[in-house]
Amino acid sequence: MLAVEVVLAILAAGMAAITAYLVKWASHAKTPVQAGVVVFLLVMMIAMVGGGAIYYLHPGLSSAIEGLWVASALMSVSAFSVFVPFLREVRVHLAEPEAAAPRLQRVGSFTAVVIGLVLANELLMGWTFQAAAGTPITVSASGLAGLAEGLAGAVSSPWFLFTMAAEMALTAYFVRDRLSRPVFTILLLQAAIMALSPPALAGATWAAAAIYAGSGVMIALFVYLMEFLYRSRQLARPLSSYLVRLLVVYAIMMVGLFAWIANGSVLLFALAIVLEMLLFLEVVVRPDRIESGERAPWQLRPHWTFAVLALVFVAELFMGALLDAQVLGATYLSALPALPLAGGMSTVLYNAFYNGFWFFALTTGSTWFLMMMGVEMGALVVFKLRETRSRENRARLLLMIGCYGAFAVFVPSIYYSVVFPQLASGTAIPVLGWSMGIGSAPLAVSVFGVLLATYAILGAATFLFGRRVVCSTFCTAPLMYQGTTIDAMKSFNRTSPLARKYLGSRFSALYSTTTAVVMISLGLASVASYLDQVGRINLLILGADPTVFLFAFYFSVLWYVTFVTIPYAGNYNCVTMGWCYTGTISQAFGRLGFFRLKVRDKEVCRRCTTQDCAKACPVGLADMPRFFREKGEFRSSKCCGVGDCVEACPYGNMYFHDVRHWFRRRLGRPEVPDVAARLPMVHATPRSGGPLAAPPSGASAIPAGAIPRARPSSVADRH
Repeated sequence: MLAVEVVLAILAAGMAAITAYLVKWASHAKTPVQAGVVVFLLVMMIAMVGGGAIYYLHPGLSSAIEGLWVASALMSVSAFSVFVPFLREVRVHLAEPEAAAPRLQRVGSFTAVVIGLVLANELLMGWTFQAAAGTPITVSASGLAGLAEGLAGAVSSPWFLFTMAAEMALTAYFVRDRLSRPVFTILLLQAAIMALSPPALAGATWAAAAIYAGSGVMIALFVYLMEFLYRSRQLARPLSSYLVRLLVVYAIMMVGLFAWIANGSVLLFALAIVLEMLLFLEVVVRPDRIESGERAPWQLRPHWTFAVLALVFVAELFMGALLDAQVLGATYLSALPALPLAGGMSTVLYNAFYNGFWFFALTTGSTWFLMMMGVEMGALVVFKLRETRSRENRARLLLMIGCYGAFAVFVPSIYYSVVFPQLASGTAIPVLGWSMGIGSAPLAVSVFGVLLATYAILGAATFLFGRRVVCSTFCTAPLMYQGTTIDAMKSFNRTSPLARKYLGSRFSALYSTTTAVVMISLGLASVASYLDQVGRINLLILGADPTVFLFAFYFSVLWYVTFVTIPYAGNYNCVTMGWCYTGTISQAFGRLGFFRLKVRDKEVCRRCTTQDCAKACPVGLADMPRFFREKGEFRSSKCCGVGDCVEACPYGNMYFHDVRHWFRRRLGRPEVPDVAARLPMVHATPRSGGPLAAPPSGASAIPAGAIPRARPSSVADRH
C-alpha cells in the first residue's frame, strides 16, 4: 500500500504542476485558439481522472471499459474547442493575409470555464486517488444530502487539499510578475493555509499540529492584511472586493473547523475550501484585473471597513474556540451552553440567545482567544512602535504590551491556578487580576473591600500619572486600539455621524446618560451579588451571578461589538462614549490629579494652522488647540494619554505633564529643558498688531505664519 501511495503522490504532484502551468497559459490567453488549447488540455485531464473514478465506483472489467469510453468521448468532444476557433482563424487569414489573429472576446466566460474545469479536475482527482489508496469515500445518506456528503469528503481528503495547495503555490509563482507583492504574498499565505488543513490528516497529533500551525499562518495573514491597509490607504475596487470575499471564506472556514472538531462535520469546512479555490483561481486566471480600475480611500468607506473588522473578528472568534477545544477538549466543549432549540417561539429565542451569548462571552474571555488577539494586535503595536519618536510614548507602548501579557494571559492562566488552586474556575485574582473590579462571584462576600482596594490602587496611580495608567496602559483594550491600522481608523471619529456627537472635551447628554446607566448597573450588580452570596436573595441573570453577567456583557460581548463598529462609533469608543465604568472612575481621579498636556510656547500654537494635534487624537478632543493657544495647557477627563497628539505636533512643542514635573518645580528645576534655541517661536502676541519682539539669543526672528514644518531632531526624543 505504501508503494501505491508513493505512486499516487508522484502523479498528484505532476498533475498539480501541469494544472498550474495550464492556469498560467489561461492567464496569458489572448486569442480563441489559445483559449481552446487550455480548455482542451484541462478536459483531457478530467477525462483521465474521470475514467478512473468510474472504475473505482464499481471495480471490474465492465466499469474499466465504461471509463475508457467516457474518457475517449470527453477527449473527442474537447477537440472542438481547438478545431473550431482554428478554422475561424484560418478563414480570417485567407481573407486578409495581413490581418492579426482574432482577439478573445468573452474573457469572463472563458475565465468561468477554466475555473470550473480546474475545480472539477481537483474534485475527481481527490475522490479517485482516495479510492485508489484503499480508503474510498463512503456516503451514509442519499439524494442531495448524500451528494453533499460525498463532495465534502472529496474536498477534505488529503489528495485534494495537499494537491490543491501545491497547485496554488505553483500558480502564484508562475504569475508573480503580473501581481503586486502584497497580492502575491496573500496568495502564498492562502496556499499555506490550504496545506495546513487538519481534516486532511488522520493522526490526532498531526491534526493538532496543523491546527496550531494553520492558526499561526491565519494570524500572520490578518496581520499582513491589516498592515497592508495601513500602508495603502487607497485600494482598487476589485482588490477591495477580493479582500472582503477572502475574509468571508476564512470566517466560514473557522466556523467549519470548529464544527469539525466539535461534532465531526466537514460540510462547512469543505464549502469554505471550494469558495477559497474559486476566489484564488479568479485572481490568477486574470491577474491584471485585481488592481485595475478606480481607487478609493478605505477610510472614507465605513461599510467596507466594518465588513473587514467584522469578518476578521468572526474568524478570530471561532479560531479561539477551535484552539480552546483542541487544548482543553471535552472540558471546554462541555462548558459551552447547549439549551435545546425546541418548544414555543419564546423558548426557542431565549435558548438561542442564551447559547449564543455565553458561547461568545466564554470564548472571548478564554486564554487562547486573548493570547491570539494579543499576538495579532500586538504585532500592529510593534509596527507603531517603530514609527514612534517620543521616548515616553515608546516606554508606554512597551509597558502596555507587557501589561496585556500579564493581565490577559499570565495572571488568569498561570498565576491564578498556582496561587489559588482551591477556588472555582473563573474566579479572578483580587486587585490586579480582578476583572475591572467585578466578575468573581465566589469572592463576592468581600466584593466591597476588593472594589475599594482595586480602585484605590488605580485611583492613586491615575491621580499621579493620569487616566493613561488605566485606559492606555494597564487595560487590555488599548493594545487593540493603538496598533497602526486600528489607530488610523480614528479618522472615523470626524466622519461618522454618531462619532461626531462625542467630539470635544465636553460631556454630551448622551455621554452622561450612558455613564449614569453603567455606574448604576455596577452598583446594583455588586449589591445583588453580595446578597446572593450571603443567602439573602437568589438572583441570576442568564443563569449567572449578576457581576459575572455584567462583566461578560460589558467586556466580553459589548466591547467587541463596539470594536468592530469603529467605522460607525469611532475609535476608542469605550472612552468616548463613556460605557466603561473603570474608565469613568479613573477619569474622576484624573480630573483631580497632576496629568495634563502642556505646550512649551503658546505662541507657536497661535501661529499653527494645521491643528495636527487635534486631528491625531484617538478620542476626538478636537478643541485642544484652543486651550493651548489661550492657557498653554489642556486638561480633560476624556484624555487618556495615548500621546498621538505629541507625536503629531510638527514643532515638538507638546509634552506630558504629571507628578514628575510637579516635583521638578518643587525642587527648583524646570519642567522641561530650555527650548529657546530649539523651537520656532516668537515672543509677541500676534493679535496685538505690533511688531514682533526680538527673539532671544540663539533664535531667529520668524514672520507670522511662517513656522517651519520640520520637527527639530533634538527635541523628538526628550519626552
